[in-house]
Amino acid sequence: MKPSRDISRLIEIMAALRDPETGCPWDIVQTFETIKPYTVEEAYEVADAIERNDPDDLCEELGDLLLQVVFHARMGEEAGLFSFGDVVEAITRKMIRRHPHVFAVSDADTPESVKAQWDEIKRQEKRERAERRALRGTAEHDVKAGHLGDVQRSFPALTEALKLQERAAKVGFDWSEPEPILDKIEEEIAELREALAEGKPEKITDELGDLIFALVNIGRHVDADPEQALRGTNTKFRRRFSYIENSLKENSETLEDATLERMEELWQAAKAIERQLD
Repeated sequence: MKPSRDISRLIEIMAALRDPETGCPWDIVQTFETIKPYTVEEAYEVADAIERNDPDDLCEELGDLLLQVVFHARMGEEAGLFSFGDVVEAITRKMIRRHPHVFAVSDADTPESVKAQWDEIKRQEKRERAERRALRGTAEHDVKAGHLGDVQRSFPALTEALKLQERAAKVGFDWSEPEPILDKIEEEIAELREALAEGKPEKITDELGDLIFALVNIGRHVDADPEQALRGTNTKFRRRFSYIENSLKENSETLEDATLERMEELWQAAKAIERQLD
């Protein structure tokens, strides 16, 4: 086996790895379920490379993500369900169908009209899938039913919340402006305070979830993706905490021995440096 720019080589490699007689013992025993966490992880690593603006890592991580697609397709082929070719054909058919303004005839000529057209085509596809499943006797589970049924529960919680709110907004179940959401956030904070005072873990968790859901809502209304907003804050926290750690090390101090007051002093110093750079 030699490296190649041809996708067929990657497919051959995966087939070899999954060969029951001569393949890799680890690869052979994997299933859709056992590989699923790696697929999600690789998607996050692609996003991380993009955020770090690292093209070398991005190239490598995209390859890792592509491997996940090939891995799932190989298992699908072994089970007689679908092949890599079926996966490619399905997505090419979908892209052609959802872009009639490019590949056929359509009057959609603005981002907004293209988005509306895309949503309508998706609704048509959803109805057709439901009809096919009904004919096969494989109707969707209740979790997939209704207006919110196509929002995947497997999404990260922040993403699922955002998509649930977007779907509900399409039928008018939404705030008309951001300001009332701030009042809702204050209300949820008060309820969380009450839950903390009562000391009931289940209620605390429930109220915390309500608060986070409201925060996602305000982000949506001001066009600030909550996932990306939180990632930005995570990056900022890493940077400032690293400053604390490095500053302590320069003074022959350790994180374990430093007091909270000392670490807070360095945290504020890190913030001051950032403000100067801004």
